[in-house]
Amino acid sequence: MNETLLMIPGPTRVSPRVLKAMSENIVNHRSAIFGKILSETTEMMSEVFQTENHSYMITGSGTAAMEAAVENILETGDKILNIVGGKFGERFMNIVKSHGVNSLPLMVEWGDAVNPDDVKNALEENEDIKAVTLVHNETSTGVANPIKEVGKILTDYDALYIVDTVSSLGGDEVYVDDYGIDICVTGSQKCLAAPPGLAALTLSNDAWEVVERTDSQTYYFDLKKYRKSGDAEPPETPYTPAVSLTYALNEALKVVMEEGLRNRIKRHKLAAKATRNAIKSLDLELFPKEEVSSTTVTAVNIPEGVTDREFRGIMRDKYHVELAGGQDHLKGNVFRIGHMGNITHRELITTISAMEMTLRELDFDVEMGEGVAAVADTYLPEDL
Repeated sequence: MNETLLMIPGPTRVSPRVLKAMSENIVNHRSAIFGKILSETTEMMSEVFQTENHSYMITGSGTAAMEAAVENILETGDKILNIVGGKFGERFMNIVKSHGVNSLPLMVEWGDAVNPDDVKNALEENEDIKAVTLVHNETSTGVANPIKEVGKILTDYDALYIVDTVSSLGGDEVYVDDYGIDICVTGSQKCLAAPPGLAALTLSNDAWEVVERTDSQTYYFDLKKYRKSGDAEPPETPYTPAVSLTYALNEALKVVMEEGLRNRIKRHKLAAKATRNAIKSLDLELFPKEEVSSTTVTAVNIPEGVTDREFRGIMRDKYHVELAGGQDHLKGNVFRIGHMGNITHRELITTISAMEMTLRELDFDVEMGEGVAAVADTYLPEDL
């Protein structure tokens, strides 16, 4: 069995009780038994989304929910403002382009967060923008975007507000109703700490009005079908769902409920702070500006004189800690530490200790234990 510690920004480590849930016998996905499980799961999803609206499950990755969110509102001639500050903002833009609709990209330098005033200016210049897409947590850059502030601006405009919370929901503040989010999407394998393969989304009444009058060109992701099936008695999905993954997500959401959403977010914030403190104590450089740094993933510049393959290779092959590399033009220039899901001080201490030994092996002047001490100093006041 692979005992490598997974410290990447998803998929994340899954607890034994969640894994055990997947071993339950398969039931008829059109039965009242599964309907009860599905209903319970979507109700907990709505609670994590912090919305009064219903939530719907899609068998697929977070990208499936991103595509469903966009293509159910698109018609020829529409304009969509895509905020692009990383790989996943770019993905939203590419989804829009793939449907032949006008994408108006608002480009943000990788490592920065979007300025809400720039969103306002774009909306002023293009009064016919139908929707705005924004990635809350850009795992490619380690940046958290100000979804609350952008939501305030959008209250003065008719554009729908679509937010990707795939790598933030359950680990950072996401208040769908309070932030005025019209369509919010997420995935199972990040902060919720369930296996990959499920996505979820929730829509406001305004969003549903647009969906209902849109002649969308999608079949599998037709949200009108998901709404009809999900609101049936017993509730169903329009197509065969991943039954065992639904068991797992149901159990993972119970773990979230037991911990308490606020406590879980607090734990993620503490892990992020501890990680950044450790990185700085080792004289390594954060890639994004610290004031916009993510709560769930930390991106770090690879130190000069060492390659990504050497650094992450030693971490993985010798010390059995898996970190993520950079994406696109950041490949070979940054590494990323995921601290989401079930991560605690124990995993962080193991990771930073392995990093110290790796740096020492690569002839860096590292004071052994300094990074670990920075983690401990961050956590200790919470225990006193």
